[in-house]
Amino acid sequence: LHLSAVKLAELHSDLKIQEKDELSWKKLKAEGLDEDGEKEAKLRRNLNVIMTKYGMNGKKDSQLVDTNYIKDGTESDTLDDPRLEKLWSKAKTSGKFSDEELDKLWREFKHHKEKIREYNILLETVSRTEDIHKNLINPSEENLVKEEMLHNKHRELKERLRSINQGFERLRKVSHQGYDTTSEFEEPRVIDLWDMAKSANFTEKELESFREELKHFEAKIEKHHHYQKQLEISQQKLKHVEGTGDKDHLNRNKEKYAMLQEKTKELGYKVKKHLQDLSSRISQGLQHNEL
Repeated sequence: LHLSAVKLAELHSDLKIQEKDELSWKKLKAEGLDEDGEKEAKLRRNLNVIMTKYGMNGKKDSQLVDTNYIKDGTESDTLDDPRLEKLWSKAKTSGKFSDEELDKLWREFKHHKEKIREYNILLETVSRTEDIHKNLINPSEENLVKEEMLHNKHRELKERLRSINQGFERLRKVSHQGYDTTSEFEEPRVIDLWDMAKSANFTEKELESFREELKHFEAKIEKHHHYQKQLEISQQKLKHVEGTGDKDHLNRNKEKYAMLQEKTKELGYKVKKHLQDLSSRISQGLQHNEL
């Protein structure tokens, strides 16, 4: 796959979560608790997202860039959207951002691109399911269950599209005006969660508690970013030392690299699991609003 150390660690974390979810699903299926197949369909969709994200779906252009930050002030990946490309170009040349802020903004753009990618995968899945459903001749109780499942998927599409639109407006505002120093959160995923939480059916007390949890979550993400960068540096040092022939130095660097890689995997798994839990709670609040 020619993935960097950071991307390999992220792939490991994603597959670990996928494996855990599949084991949970097998237990549910054995107990007859996934009769409509909704959880199985979600697992397949999640696996499709992972395969697309890391270039394992057979498509040459599907793999994301190997690193999460800009090297030498230039990015080696495209955003696949003329509107995003235009905003990014404007931000780069505006002089309103430091190198660190450009790094952060690039992560926001890449996060937005990934949200669009996941939305399109879900849309394709729903469209295929609808086509199959329309071609069925005899309606049955099972079909009624599938209709309810399709309704839930359309609701999820609606939530994702709203998040994409909110995210684009934020990128447009930041690209033109620069970062707001009084902003409560900085990490793109946390900003998304907070915007959705404010629209959910939470009491003031619950919302305040959620805000505090998001602060802890953002600190966890920042720690993960730190280890990702240290892992990239360690990988570069290791490649350099391999060419010197100094075995003692090489062994020390290998040990440090292995330690950083394991820590990055561990933190990546914790971040993504925490993100799943927070997203699930918000989704329940948003669904309650529609009832």
